[in-house]
Amino acid sequence: MAIQAVRGMKDVFAPEVRKWQFIETAAREVFAAFGFQEIRVPALEKTELFARSIGEATDIVEKEMYTFADRSGESLTLRPEATAGVLRAYIEHKLYASPGPHKLYTIGPMFRHERPQKGRLRQFHQLDVEVLDDQGPQTDAELMVMLAHLLGRLGLAKVTLMLNSLGCPDCRPAFREALIAFLAGKREMLCEDCRRRLSTNPLRVLDCKSEGCKKAVEGAPKILDHICEGCRDHFRGVQSFLSLANVSFQINPWLVRGLDYYVRTTFEAVTGDLGAQNAVAGGGRYDGLVEQLGGPAQGGIGFGAGLERLALLIEDKPEWQDGPGLFFAATGDQPRALAFLMAQKLRQAGYWTEMTSEDKSLKAQLRKANKDGARLVVFLGDEELQKDKAQVKSMADGHQVEIEMGGLGHFFMNFDQAQADAGMEDTLWEAFFDSLRPLMRS
Repeated sequence: MAIQAVRGMKDVFAPEVRKWQFIETAAREVFAAFGFQEIRVPALEKTELFARSIGEATDIVEKEMYTFADRSGESLTLRPEATAGVLRAYIEHKLYASPGPHKLYTIGPMFRHERPQKGRLRQFHQLDVEVLDDQGPQTDAELMVMLAHLLGRLGLAKVTLMLNSLGCPDCRPAFREALIAFLAGKREMLCEDCRRRLSTNPLRVLDCKSEGCKKAVEGAPKILDHICEGCRDHFRGVQSFLSLANVSFQINPWLVRGLDYYVRTTFEAVTGDLGAQNAVAGGGRYDGLVEQLGGPAQGGIGFGAGLERLALLIEDKPEWQDGPGLFFAATGDQPRALAFLMAQKLRQAGYWTEMTSEDKSLKAQLRKANKDGARLVVFLGDEELQKDKAQVKSMADGHQVEIEMGGLGHFFMNFDQAQADAGMEDTLWEAFFDSLRPLMRS
């Protein structure tokens, strides 16, 4: 019996993988424009890192992490999110010793053992962005402006930015108690998970997708009515900077995040095109987390965006379906040798070029070119070399033209090492390339 991939872990092939490359390239370009530097951190960390940062009472730590003991007995975990690992690296390598703010991003796989569904896998991939050593509302807004730029670059117009404040350790306890008191008489309406959350993480009840929990929280106290003046000023500042940047948003007083470390600003980019899993990106401020993990008392904010969910929203582009730009169909020893040389030259120039690795019939080579999705086929045989002209066929409409080889065919048939040393081959190659260029761009 053939071995299959682990449930919830997906292989990604072309042309889908080209969509991922498009997302990653756009992200790197946008992040660079905002001054972010890439950091690469391990996928495997000590379990304690996530228990201390995410929170032992969260669903992620309690139920979803891939945790195991290695051969030395140390408990290790495949990262369920990226922030903790980036902060661990930031602290361990004392990046905080240089003046901030420090703008970092990473791209890679995360792991959570949960029920696989559309847009949610057990191995999923994220763009993760962090700003450290900065506590101002301008930075919060700028991070969301950057996210809006990225979504625009990806062509995603039907995405809404949802915004909330979760208060701080000074003002949140009062809201927590008010929420617990409100939900105390509605315990029977709550799902099993939320009954447990009442005593450990009651804010998570607010964004539970269970119908009973949605009804239970109707009329619940709003955290925005309980935040302190400092948090209120910060939240006003975030909104003001977003408005200045002409980034639209909606206040969602029920928006919370599933991680314990969030304070003040929290946000999500949501869409109606993914069903229940409607968030394509989300994050927030985590002042105090760096200190909690052993670093200095510094503020921080970040977000993660799921590649799988972004890919589901992005329309396919015709070029992602394309095969090679050129395919050489060559018959005979010398023509095949010249085709091999020209294929290497074209590849060095950045053009996807193919030919068969064996001397097959012209009919078989054309079948291969058609199967590969080649745009142009260049025919080379002894006659073409003698005439110093090549036949080029468009596979889309069957139109065929004859182009000058600029002396390359004659040169190759009468190859002399002294001439090659003199650079004659390169000159002739450029002439032939100039003949092909208009066809390759059409």
